Amino acid sequence: MHSHFILPRVIHRWSFYGTFLLIFCTHSVIAQGNTEVYLFDITPTETSFKLSNERNISNNPGYDNQPSFYNDNQVLFASTRNGQTDIAAYNIRDKKVSWINNTGFGSEYSPTKIPTKKAISSIRLDTTGLQRLYEYDYKTGASQLLVKDLVIGYHTWYTKDILISSVLADGGLDLVVSNLKDGTNSTQQKKIGRSLHKIPNSDRISYISKEEEERWKIKSLHPISGETEVIIPTIPGAEDMCWLIDGTILMAKENTIYKYNAKKDRNWSILIQFDANTIADISRVATNPTSTLLAVVSGESPAIIVQKQLDAYNARDIEAFAATYTDDVMLYNFPENLISEGKEALKSSYETYFRNTPDLHCKIKNRIIIGNKVIDEEYITSNGNNFSAVAIYEVTRGKISKVTFL
Repeated sequence: MHSHFILPRVIHRWSFYGTFLLIFCTHSVIAQGNTEVYLFDITPTETSFKLSNERNISNNPGYDNQPSFYNDNQVLFASTRNGQTDIAAYNIRDKKVSWINNTGFGSEYSPTKIPTKKAISSIRLDTTGLQRLYEYDYKTGASQLLVKDLVIGYHTWYTKDILISSVLADGGLDLVVSNLKDGTNSTQQKKIGRSLHKIPNSDRISYISKEEEERWKIKSLHPISGETEVIIPTIPGAEDMCWLIDGTILMAKENTIYKYNAKKDRNWSILIQFDANTIADISRVATNPTSTLLAVVSGESPAIIVQKQLDAYNARDIEAFAATYTDDVMLYNFPENLISEGKEALKSSYETYFRNTPDLHCKIKNRIIIGNKVIDEEYITSNGNNFSAVAIYEVTRGKISKVTFL
């Protein structure tokens, strides 16, 4: 987007005359977006770990996310295909993607190996809106329902018969332990996150507690006794994590992966900070059973997302333009003067403008990228007039969530 949002103010300042008038009107559990799955080798060093040999293993338009390892040679992930999301398996040795299932009437998410079985569990969201956890045969893709009554968002396995889930309840997520043998479900805590993991070399699982809104914590749970312990507060606002076999926790936020090991560390430290133009907005991290590989899910970089909306603006393509924004996007004149809220207001304001402004064009004179913020100095042509302005874009989970105009 561009300072086109402050065009009425700019027109007034330069005494331009025109017809543009801004009129602002006031899942599934898994958000979709353009994401890719990357794979790295993990090499221990004297004091830390090194990530190397970066490769994009999904390389597919649309949603590719939620990786887990079936074994040391197979990476599972949810991937867009034919307008839905299916279970993909990447063979590391052969460098090839194959498909586990082809449901046809639903999309699968969070594929996870079931212990001691040649099978995968995955959440299926049917076209009817029904969301349930199913088991899929690894070879044939044949499925059967695992848990009948729970709307499971995320899950991990303690044993082949004991399931740990984040279950949708009262607008949030509850931590539920399910015994598939006797069909019982026990709620252990309310207000948790999506990240659930079996802790290596331990009889516990980990989860993110959100009981304290301003201070999330990584906790451990013994699924049989119900005993819990606090491990460490999360990186503020982050909940994407995994465990290495030596007890190190990796936690991701934006373009940075942090590490913490309770046996050696007093607090979090940075493992790696990626160039935000390559790996950005990390939404998942996962490691293989021997901790020699790391899968990382990256959204499109803020610069790419902002460039997409610039290209759509110059093409006067309202659908592509609006698609780069969150549903609740907020638009401000500097510093905090709210001028619009929501994608529908944005879309309705620009549709007529795009149609009636054949010479509309914005050229970027200078661009600065700082974390999830992109600052553009723009030179705009509109209805025969030219003017300069500045826009500050903030990108959240692959879409523009806030714009501030100077």
